[in-house]
Amino acid sequence: MGTTRASLHTLGCRLNQAETSILGEGLRRKGFELVEFGQPTDVLILNTCSVTEDAERTSRYLIRKTLKHSPHAFVAVTGCYAQTGMEQLKRQAGIDLIVGHQFKLDLPAYLPAVHELRKRSTPDIHHTKTMGRGDFALPYFAEPDSTRALLKIQDGCSAMCSFCIIPFARGHERSRAFDDILREAESLVAGGYREIVLTGVNIGQYVHGGNDFCALLRRLDQVEGFDRIRISSIEPTTISEELLDLIASSKKFCPYLHIPLQSGDDEILQAMNRRHAIKEYRALIDRAFTKIPDLGLGTDLMVGFPGETDEAFQNTLAVATDLPFSYIHVFPYSTRPGTAAARLKQRIPSPSVKKRADQLLELDRAKRLAFHNKQIGKTVSVLFEAGTHSAYRFGTTPNFTRVAVTDAAELQNQIMPVTITAATDRYGFGHITLPQAIPSTMTLL
Repeated sequence: MGTTRASLHTLGCRLNQAETSILGEGLRRKGFELVEFGQPTDVLILNTCSVTEDAERTSRYLIRKTLKHSPHAFVAVTGCYAQTGMEQLKRQAGIDLIVGHQFKLDLPAYLPAVHELRKRSTPDIHHTKTMGRGDFALPYFAEPDSTRALLKIQDGCSAMCSFCIIPFARGHERSRAFDDILREAESLVAGGYREIVLTGVNIGQYVHGGNDFCALLRRLDQVEGFDRIRISSIEPTTISEELLDLIASSKKFCPYLHIPLQSGDDEILQAMNRRHAIKEYRALIDRAFTKIPDLGLGTDLMVGFPGETDEAFQNTLAVATDLPFSYIHVFPYSTRPGTAAARLKQRIPSPSVKKRADQLLELDRAKRLAFHNKQIGKTVSVLFEAGTHSAYRFGTTPNFTRVAVTDAAELQNQIMPVTITAATDRYGFGHITLPQAIPSTMTLL
């Protein structure tokens, strides 16, 4: 074989994206040339998701699509679908290696030698039903592909929400070694990254060596070189007053939280085995905005959960309308084998699920527009990404507003003050403000 090209593709969450970066580093160390997904390749590593049936279907489609342009490519599948759907994947033509979560980050070591990279009649399998419960360190640090570096701090979940397959896919909660996180943070600083995003499955449950989540945040706050530290999705029951105070008082922590709600109806929340009630969630949001007035707040909402009546959905719509979300991720319920909700009988007809999802998506657009409109006239801090799209350069503010400018300069990985002059439901639009013209009270949104 004259070349050793490899491509990687990620489906699903930021944690998967962080792990794909680690896998990419492992491939580089083995001498592979990484090529963009969709290009001809000798090896495909697909990091899958199993949160919904659609995600699994997409995984199968991408394998077929890759083999059309690279029919001899060695296909390795890992991630949540490889863990929970191993038997189904074994039957799909074209897969040569299946690696479950217990062995995921060792995947590059399981690839055949370059001269043996050929299609298999049956896939090699590295898989266990259960995963280790011990805390962990990463085998090596990756160079993230994006301007904002994803930093994995935790894995697994023990909450057992009735709709969720992740505890089966990733196992019990476990945390990354405290010092290992700090070493990677320092490595990212040395690599020139300006923002890190803390990722995991249930990151608020982080604990290692007597250090809880807030202790980790306080220590990361002391790492010199970062401009921003962002917390990814976090469960409402793990958000303490101490955490809110840290975000409010630190110059590095982004005024941003993504707090899954899932439903605005207490009976549905109980059936979901969620650990919060609507009253408690509302009180948390009130406290958060009291301490962090410019907070960017996102959430997840599920529609069509078994037993969700019209009244229950209207309760969700009312709560979502009332709370100050800057955006809403909407998910139709998807039956996941082995979960408690899979045994429930009160299924919601597909047309009703779609209608409810469409109503929440319309609310999402209205929320995004209102949030962006509030920022018109403000000068905000924007970390710019690489390249351009439709003549615009894009970046994000600390409160996770996506901002577009028409500046011709190369802005990648630069943090610049931008005055917002217009907005849509997708972006804020503005212009870079010259330093001498920056107001002394620039808003760090």
